[in-house]
Amino acid sequence: MWGTGNRGTQLLNKLATKPITLNAGNRAAQMETLDNGPLGNIFGAPISSSSIFTGFFNPDNIDPANPEAAIEFGTPFTGRPEKLQFKYNFQPGAVNKDKQGNVLSYGDACDIYAILEVRKDGVVKRLATAWFRGEDLQNQLVVKEVIFTYGPLDSSFPAYMKPKNNLYVDASEAAFILPTHITFVASSSFAGAQFAGAIGSKLVVDDVKMIYD
Repeated sequence: MWGTGNRGTQLLNKLATKPITLNAGNRAAQMETLDNGPLGNIFGAPISSSSIFTGFFNPDNIDPANPEAAIEFGTPFTGRPEKLQFKYNFQPGAVNKDKQGNVLSYGDACDIYAILEVRKDGVVKRLATAWFRGEDLQNQLVVKEVIFTYGPLDSSFPAYMKPKNNLYVDASEAAFILPTHITFVASSSFAGAQFAGAIGSKLVVDDVKMIYD
């Protein structure tokens, strides 16, 4: 099941995620980071960072100050793919700012990732990670492949790729165990959940696939 945050941003009269037609019979998802204007500032939400995800958006939990409060990430999945493949283009916005409006020393970037999890008895453990964070201008749709890393992520991986609860499937099981869920996320601003990003950052994603041996 695909979800977006549009039901939350509609409170601010914004529609950050839209379907677009690339050619006859082929539609893609377009995500754009938007300025929420004066009403957004009242809620402490100066921007809307657009995203698509596998999961469910629960309108009963909408909180304009916490865009992830209403999102239940993940959908049942039992495969062991080797790679995540997708087509994308990305245009970063001109000025990257934090929630307070301070200009940051680095530019905005898109996030496109998939994580495999084992969920059991209320405990979520990470099995595999495939993560792409791109800051470069990419005007044309290109095919990107990202390898799934199974098992714990060591110190060579950036902190943002690691699970917040720091729980992984045991290394001895990671080579063969099947996941129970997959979470796929694509976002026009990598720090949009913290209301940081560049207005005008635009991401298009199409043809998301799992590649197997």
